[in-house]
Amino acid sequence: MKLAFVGKGGSGKTTMASLFARRAAALGHPVMAIDADINQHLAAALGLDPEAAAMGPVLGEHLHRIKDYLRGSNPLIPSADLMLKTTPPGPGSRLLTVGESNPVFDTLFTEHDGIRFAATGGFVDDDLGVSCYHSKVGAVELLLNHLVDTTDEFVIVDMVAGAEAFASGMFTRFDHTFLVCEPTLRSVGVYKQYLGYAEDYDVRISVIGNKIDDDDDIAFLREHVGDALIGWCTRSRYVKAAERGTVGPVGALEPENLAVIDAARERAATDGKDWAKFTRQAHDFHRKAALAWGNDRAGVDLADQIVPGYVLGEHLLRAQHV
Repeated sequence: MKLAFVGKGGSGKTTMASLFARRAAALGHPVMAIDADINQHLAAALGLDPEAAAMGPVLGEHLHRIKDYLRGSNPLIPSADLMLKTTPPGPGSRLLTVGESNPVFDTLFTEHDGIRFAATGGFVDDDLGVSCYHSKVGAVELLLNHLVDTTDEFVIVDMVAGAEAFASGMFTRFDHTFLVCEPTLRSVGVYKQYLGYAEDYDVRISVIGNKIDDDDDIAFLREHVGDALIGWCTRSRYVKAAERGTVGPVGALEPENLAVIDAARERAATDGKDWAKFTRQAHDFHRKAALAWGNDRAGVDLADQIVPGYVLGEHLLRAQHV
């Protein structure tokens, strides 16, 4: 399952993403976690050494190499220069699986407590004033477009805060989106904004309440998000200790808060995957990107890279092994 964690800055989305990833890994699920926020905090939340993680390779600095690997022998993509962040796979493209060994995963991801982790990378001095952060997360979008995962696997992406995720089509690359929401007008405002943008794209959104103190907080969230609320986490001594550098075993999380993480995992698994929708939306956004700016840059019609009958899914992996 490809899962996004979104929300207002400071809502706790990174904490929730890390708890989800660590809980799933502890239960034996294959897990991949990607930090796609401009503020890079997921590594520390997962228990990695933040200084060591900051010194490691980041996806955003290796976009051309990622493109060159993913295009494989696809005859419609003779050069990495003809790939956009929206480019979908086709016959000859390299498809990825969560647990495989390949030159991209082996060099740009690290393993920690059963979780395969990578970061997009934050802004550096050379980016200021001349670069958009969404150009960096293009590497993540391409990986998601070429990744064949199952309902028993979890690919967790900590997204940029607020509604900035809608600056690209990456918001459609997920089987389920979890919006972490505090009981405040600003936080539920982000939910309503997200819902408004997503309603035309059949994006599955569930709300996880966070920093809940009392019944009034729960009532406030129910009033503003309704049935989208699948659970809520109270203020947590475990999380406070983790934010101070003591990351204990995830099973030590307060039972009522751990139950919310489990409910989110069960919701995602129950809703399942829709490869036809995933592929259709990939094609739609690639056409839009090609028409808006890609064709002018490339000098050719990049929409011709789309193979209408090529639907991503596990059947393609089985065909490769026949």
